[in-house]
Amino acid sequence: MKLTPYPKYEPSGVERLGDVPSHWEVKRGRFCVEVQPSSNRLRELPPDDEVSFVPMEAVREYGGLDLEQTRAVAERGSGYTEFEDGDVIVAKITPCFENGKGALASGLLNGAAIGTTELHVLRPKSNLDRRLLFYFTISPLFRTLGEGEMYGAGGQKRVPTSFCEDVPIPLAPLDEQRTIADFLDHQAAKIDTLIRKKQALIERLQEKRAALITHTVTRGLPPEAARATGLDPHPNLKPSGIEWLGDIPEHWEILPLRRWYRIVNGGTPSSTEDAYWDGGINWITPEDLGRNRSKRTGNSRRTLSREGLMNCGAQLVPVNSVVLSTRAPIGHLAVTSRESCTNQGCRTLVPKGSCTYPDYLYYALLASRPLLEAAGKGTTFMELSADLLGSHTVPFPPDSEQRTIADFLDRETAKIDGLIAKVDTAIARLREYRAALITAAVTGQVDVRGVIASESPDSVPSMRS
Repeated sequence: MKLTPYPKYEPSGVERLGDVPSHWEVKRGRFCVEVQPSSNRLRELPPDDEVSFVPMEAVREYGGLDLEQTRAVAERGSGYTEFEDGDVIVAKITPCFENGKGALASGLLNGAAIGTTELHVLRPKSNLDRRLLFYFTISPLFRTLGEGEMYGAGGQKRVPTSFCEDVPIPLAPLDEQRTIADFLDHQAAKIDTLIRKKQALIERLQEKRAALITHTVTRGLPPEAARATGLDPHPNLKPSGIEWLGDIPEHWEILPLRRWYRIVNGGTPSSTEDAYWDGGINWITPEDLGRNRSKRTGNSRRTLSREGLMNCGAQLVPVNSVVLSTRAPIGHLAVTSRESCTNQGCRTLVPKGSCTYPDYLYYALLASRPLLEAAGKGTTFMELSADLLGSHTVPFPPDSEQRTIADFLDRETAKIDGLIAKVDTAIARLREYRAALITAAVTGQVDVRGVIASESPDSVPSMRS
């Protein structure tokens, strides 16, 4: 079914809000919300009772809290924000605010929580339904208005308390607010179910991709593909003596990486020396590898000058080297597409001769990534040392077969990646629709009264443009 507008509208007096239904009001936040209220519930509890603890990472995007952590009531104080069941919390710091981090608090241990001070706590007054307040705070309208009020320098901008006190909130009569909230609960649940199904499909595709890579770099090409390239479709196998490999084709070698690759460490020049930075030298970090979505490296986020390279202990590595993140986290990797260097969070495998093919090694390392992660050691953070990386054992087919395997995996993984991209696009569209529907409902662009009762169980209503 299609959602339609209300019969009559009037100007709201707020440019970004536009017209609102004629029987609605528009009030500033302070007239319908308590901002940063104290928690009566916390004051009622004994000091040694436990309540939920909510750091920023426990606040999900666009709703929900992870409530595994707890703290004693006695720990409440200036270092924490306090709230209770029924409060709406909103991340105040960038990028968490822009990413929609916020929730309607419920299910808190003993009905209360303490959490990061980077949260705004909003408690609705009697003229505002708490669910409707939550939906308003995750709407693109609220987030856009808040971004315009942020203060601070660099990456530490925050939404001020005054924004929450002054933000214009469109208010329908209270019973109609509850109807809108019921509608959004119903529709958001259906859309979220669709998103979860598509996310599960992506997980299955990723598992299929990983299984294909692992099987191919440990057993060789599938019979039909091997036959098409002139390889033996059913090669004799031999025990590898290595648990993760199992049996491998008997004409393959099993060698530590140091046999065929030179391992190059990275480094970072002084951040206070401007002359060391913003030159033409690609400087790859684990973050660059994590953002990279292809087998080949792209341009790094930051670059070094020649002087910076000479003063940090890093080395230039040639095209077709394999860069691996060896700390924070272990296991991101790519093949260099240009001469590059790295920071100390990466190590680079540079071929010693012509009998190895980097694209094959890329897939072999992908297949063994869980072992590389498990091999990391450290207290402050886990790191894979150069010695441990050099001793990591990988199966090596003859060079021509390495190329054939890599070419096959390029083609087959590209097909799977294409399917994943399509599902990702569908998820993005569902999220965009969810956001647009929430904004339209909480601002009165559409009239949802009576929609739930009349729609079919599996339908998702569309909006007239």
